[in-house]
Amino acid sequence: VWNEVVEAVRQLEADTGRTFGSGPSPLLVSVRSGAAQSMPGMMDTVLNLGLTPDLVEALAAESGDSAWADDTWSRFQKCYKDIVLAEVSESAPQSPPSDPWEQLRAAIGAVFDSWTNERVRSYRERHNLGEGTGTAVTVQAMVFGNRDDESGTGVLFSRDPSSGEPALYGEWLANAQGEDVVSGEQTPTQIGVLAEQKPELYAELNRIATILEKELRDLVDIEFTVESGRLYMLQCRQGKRSPAAAVRIAVDLAEAGIITRAEAISRVSAEHVESLLKSVQVDEEHDTDGVWATGLGASPGVASGHVARDLDEATTLTEQGKEVILVRKFTAPDDVPAMFQSVGVLTEVGGATSHAALVCREIGLPCVVGAGEGLVEKLAGRVITIDGTTGKVHAEGSVNTSSVTGNHYVRTLIEYASACDAADHPIRRLDAVTG
Repeated sequence: VWNEVVEAVRQLEADTGRTFGSGPSPLLVSVRSGAAQSMPGMMDTVLNLGLTPDLVEALAAESGDSAWADDTWSRFQKCYKDIVLAEVSESAPQSPPSDPWEQLRAAIGAVFDSWTNERVRSYRERHNLGEGTGTAVTVQAMVFGNRDDESGTGVLFSRDPSSGEPALYGEWLANAQGEDVVSGEQTPTQIGVLAEQKPELYAELNRIATILEKELRDLVDIEFTVESGRLYMLQCRQGKRSPAAAVRIAVDLAEAGIITRAEAISRVSAEHVESLLKSVQVDEEHDTDGVWATGLGASPGVASGHVARDLDEATTLTEQGKEVILVRKFTAPDDVPAMFQSVGVLTEVGGATSHAALVCREIGLPCVVGAGEGLVEKLAGRVITIDGTTGKVHAEGSVNTSSVTGNHYVRTLIEYASACDAADHPIRRLDAVTG
């Protein structure tokens, strides 16, 4: 397909007025994955591709901003080395090739190859997705959230993916690129801040999220970038959600006439129900030892376990029959196998739209993010309790918990199941809980 790739890049050049591989207006691209089933953060993405030292100078001359050109070059070098060159021998060159077309071909191959990495295998096994048929690769013209102070990037949900509340939910990071948000390496700003700081941008995001939710007839997860004040929508997909949110969103969409009641029932899985049956909440009146740390509740639920700081510790503790809380400075996609061995996840930095938080919400794993620097060492060897709703971290044994009883949305979905003659649907297992 390489000849078709070249033809398509030529079309990108015509659309953007820029040239791939040469100045004075070099075209940079991102190389992204796209499997049939959404697996956020599992496969690789290469950003800012198409730069060479000479083209960095061309970018600086065109923009009049050498600091931005240098930052973009540094980002590309690191990304290319970490993803495309990760599997090559140490004797091979450890920097991007001088030919941007060679960079592009190698990056496309690397994204295809990421289909078989360990985190993809773990994710697909955890969600019973089977072997599948591989991934698509998309090459997009870059837009730059790191361009200036009027630029930034963010992730937006049309509803709260933890509770299902019908209000915009998301995060924004000024003067940054998308990977800075979803990687969890930085702690972004809540999207609501834009309503005060950039009301026109917030209103436009709200308008687009409403359109896309109606189009997909479901919760949508949107990635966007602002370059020098101009909004670009990068991608949209059905959003990962907590079990509680799955129930509320299904009911709300059915009551609004957007989906049928039968569809609402089908959108709540057996795994969602199983998680709801196990859900508990902290009785904070009986917290005898205080709160050790507070972060952002990124995935609801309460979990207690031994602190594990990496996959090896998580594996060792699990083999000893102990439950594990994975505690990291931030979670990278490579941490997914350790997350699947854990009963909860806690990070020092990062936001609620990071890949780690998305994965936790989807499988009903309690998660607290951005709880403060130094926690990894402070909590080493301890047993802790985390509350993914309040974002609080407690000493294990210092809190009491109580079962989460059914709410209006659970009861309504049970009524749907009865009316639709879906007596065998897993949601009926909640009958005993709700009374």
